[in-house]
Amino acid sequence: MAAQKYTAEQIQVLEGLEPVRKRPGMYIGSTDVRGLHHLVWEIVDNSVDEAMAGHCDQIAVTLQDDGAVSVEDNGRGIPVDIHPTTKRPALEVVLTTLHAGGKFGGDDSGYKVSGGLHGVGSSVVNALSKRMKAEVYRDGKIHMQEYARGKPVADLKVIGKCEKHGTKITFYPDGDIFDTLEFSMETILTRLRQQAYLTRGITIAVLDEREKRPEGDGVIPRLYRFHFEGGIASYVAHINESKERIGSPIHFEKDTQDGFVEVALQYTQTFAENVVSFANNIHTTEGGHHLTGFKAAITRTINAYARAQSILKEKDENLTADDVREGLTAVISVRLKEPQFEGQTKSKLGNAEMKTAVETVVNEQLAQYFEEHPSEAKDVVAKCFLAARARLAARAARDSVIRKGALEGMTLPGKLADCSSRDPSQCELFIVEGDSAGGSAKQGRKREFQAILPLKGKILNVEQARLDKMLGNNEVKSLIIALGVGIGDVKDLSKLRYDRIVIMTDADVDGAHIRTLLLTLFYRYFPELIATGHLYIAQPPLYKMSRGKDVRYAYSDSQKFSALKEWGIGEEDLQDAAVDENAESAEEEFADLTKAKEKKGEKAPEKKAKVAIQRYKGLGEMNPGQLWETTLDPERRSMLRVTMDDAERADATFTTLMGSEVAPRRKFIQTHAKGVKNLDV
Repeated sequence: MAAQKYTAEQIQVLEGLEPVRKRPGMYIGSTDVRGLHHLVWEIVDNSVDEAMAGHCDQIAVTLQDDGAVSVEDNGRGIPVDIHPTTKRPALEVVLTTLHAGGKFGGDDSGYKVSGGLHGVGSSVVNALSKRMKAEVYRDGKIHMQEYARGKPVADLKVIGKCEKHGTKITFYPDGDIFDTLEFSMETILTRLRQQAYLTRGITIAVLDEREKRPEGDGVIPRLYRFHFEGGIASYVAHINESKERIGSPIHFEKDTQDGFVEVALQYTQTFAENVVSFANNIHTTEGGHHLTGFKAAITRTINAYARAQSILKEKDENLTADDVREGLTAVISVRLKEPQFEGQTKSKLGNAEMKTAVETVVNEQLAQYFEEHPSEAKDVVAKCFLAARARLAARAARDSVIRKGALEGMTLPGKLADCSSRDPSQCELFIVEGDSAGGSAKQGRKREFQAILPLKGKILNVEQARLDKMLGNNEVKSLIIALGVGIGDVKDLSKLRYDRIVIMTDADVDGAHIRTLLLTLFYRYFPELIATGHLYIAQPPLYKMSRGKDVRYAYSDSQKFSALKEWGIGEEDLQDAAVDENAESAEEEFADLTKAKEKKGEKAPEKKAKVAIQRYKGLGEMNPGQLWETTLDPERRSMLRVTMDDAERADATFTTLMGSEVAPRRKFIQTHAKGVKNLDV
């Protein structure tokens, strides 16, 4: 085969913002709903940078009913004078050029600290928007310029006078780039509430013009406003509002030569740790050196205090990092001049000097707090000691589970119907409810790659139990042995025996409860399996519908009525259409209807619409063939993948639904009760 020619002609040079449109994922992570929201974050982050620099205290975000988003602040306004190098207005340079902005350079640059690291934020949003309009309020004038897909439509012009100052960016995301153009108000509110906590004293208003609410004689857009004088101490209180707390949130801050460090923490009587970290107001989901410094400092400080107060004796071992972080909620926020993030999505802070800075501040300030608040300090240490005792008990229980697995020849629980393949990447485990469903699933599965683990009854609520008690539960123990990864400090994810773990429960209240209990177990003890996409929820059908030889399955009421409509049967015809939601076959059901009519002396119905609808109340009602073709067959089944896109909200939900505090759960039920449809009790 002739060698393909490779010369300078094959080298492609993309100019301006072309690279962004060519490879949008490199700049915003993805083109799905997360990438769409990333556009909002980029523009809002610029306004927050103005606030952190002390030039702005109000930000307004509007979701317009024409699909656009506008972000306005009362900062200094993007400069509009002519740039010395490009000879174009600075506003145009910032919005049409990659790596252009006021976040580079030395002490005379536009910002001391900022979340915008690469200087690509505003220009990337411009490139990925079919239209963008920038308005700048400076020097008593309103300056305006419009763009289309990253290119100026016309020159910058003055369109009026004003007394205010600041910037307003309005953009329309490009439908040619994004999979969806539908913004989620819940996602936006969660993020902007977080920003308001992190920047004390700032007010962030969110206006949703898409959703109107009645007021007076008319309707007005729904408005949300966030302002927190307590800053991250209020944030910690918000996270812990549904938990039994120990003392008040502890808050301290200090400016160091490496950057500004602010920490708020509080202990609760729960067993889960919830520590979140930020750098220049960017949520570092993968942590970094600032988080490492905090964890090291809190372990050292609590051990030192316990030694100094003779709570820890000379012969006693130190408390471990896990002991001191059980039940801890903390927010770590650092601001530094030249942050080093991993990638444009900024998920991990790489500045090594911040480890020392955070460690030093926490050591000094927390030790001082303990000295000044001895009663609260002793409650915290007592909580840590309880965790240490539980850890030793859990280790014994865990070793017992591991030994049990080993003594059974690394053979698995007797109730597990394992698959024959030994390649984990091909294998999947279905966790099913009860022996009846388990029997159908075992007969209907493909034995080569599908394993079935039936659970008896409802497993333990691990939200209210430590590891030692949890490992005493036979159903939980069977599941842990089946997974193969161990638990606690000996967890090894490389030993996972199944690539897909599928929760398969009945479509009723009990099934939903069991599913929630299992999700709680995975979220608290195996969050890595969720984060790496191994956990799924099966979607068995609600109805089997048959009309002669035409058999269909409906996974919702809307699908059921859609099929009936296709067969020419409307809701008003159901009474005469020979439909019975408990009938096994159309013929049986039609015969029953005929007999009933004849008994009453009425005319037998015409055999015009022989439809039978069977409502599945449990998986055990399906025969093996039906279970295979609807729920187990990879070619036809539908499954939901469980994700951790918003771990903080998930943590709050699990605490509310499964925690020991009754009041938040009652409030949750009262709030959402009206939205429940077809409650099956």
